[in-house]
Amino acid sequence: MIAHFDIDAFYASVAQRDDPELRGKPLAIAGSSRRAVVLTASYEARPFGVRSAMPLFRARELCPELLVRPPDFERYRATSNAVFEIFARGALAVEGLSLDEAFVAIATSALEEAIDYAHGVRNAVRSEVGLTVSAGVATQKLLAKIASDDAKPDGLRAVPPGTEAAYLAPLPVGRLLGVGPKTQARLVEAGIVTIGQVAALDDSTVHRLFGRWGLSLRELARGIDERRVESDQKTVSVSSEETFEYDIRAIGELHAALRELAADVARRLTRSGLRGHTVGVKVKRSNFKIVGRQMRLAEATDDPDEIYAAAQRCLERAALAGGAVRLLGVRVAGLAENAPRQMSLLAEPPDARPPDDEEQHSPT
Repeated sequence: MIAHFDIDAFYASVAQRDDPELRGKPLAIAGSSRRAVVLTASYEARPFGVRSAMPLFRARELCPELLVRPPDFERYRATSNAVFEIFARGALAVEGLSLDEAFVAIATSALEEAIDYAHGVRNAVRSEVGLTVSAGVATQKLLAKIASDDAKPDGLRAVPPGTEAAYLAPLPVGRLLGVGPKTQARLVEAGIVTIGQVAALDDSTVHRLFGRWGLSLRELARGIDERRVESDQKTVSVSSEETFEYDIRAIGELHAALRELAADVARRLTRSGLRGHTVGVKVKRSNFKIVGRQMRLAEATDDPDEIYAAAQRCLERAALAGGAVRLLGVRVAGLAENAPRQMSLLAEPPDARPPDDEEQHSPT
């Protein structure tokens, strides 16, 4: 059996746990800049329409009594570690998805024993950490995740073996893994609004609607998900980005921000004992167009100056042409442990791969 655990309104719940004056009140965790967005809203704020990723000014319009507190990521990481230690008690494997949610492989095939385990985890998190956790229990990942969403807040829902397809069938198609808003809109236009309708599609229709991944999607819709809980997931990249309070045009200001971002990425790489071969930058322009550029180094590095030098080259190739920049990010990928350190970026190494270019558009 597999369980999916999700801490309820994690950032807001930590703030309410640590400050009794915030309990029972509408609360948002957000930064203080002009373009701040809501990271998490407490359940008291949600009836007003306040949601994660909403601009803070809009959240204040919807809920004039909204309290706002800044994020405290060091505290979130410490709290997350304590919760994950509880997840691991008696588990075969724990696959973390973020600071506040994880899949857990339970050492039993009996539904009642799995439910008992999930109850034990929820009780332990409440008593030892002071937070509430919603849980879903099923034979597979997709159902466990959907069940925990259905159990929110502070609940537990289990899907008995053999009922997977029936549980999924009446649900909106947008809840199916891999179906985003655009795909969902296209399916609704085709008259497909439930997961059960996807499960009933024939091969030709599946291929026409979804392409090569259609058969896999139909398997999920039919309650068939063979993905295992993987406890040894490796970090594939480390990144840092900043949305500026005001758009930036001056290249000097962009370089200064780029250096800070490179230093932040380098610190996190060093703490994790990692170095990376690929350095990239992400630029979101004032028109919301996103441009990405990256280059591969001859040797892996965690040095902030080397990361900054490579990021500078990528930024130069981003063809900004004086356009205003709304967001800037630095990313290091191709990670390895204890990799040899690159000595210099002054000369282009003869065996370096040519830079990879990527460009995309984003509505946000």
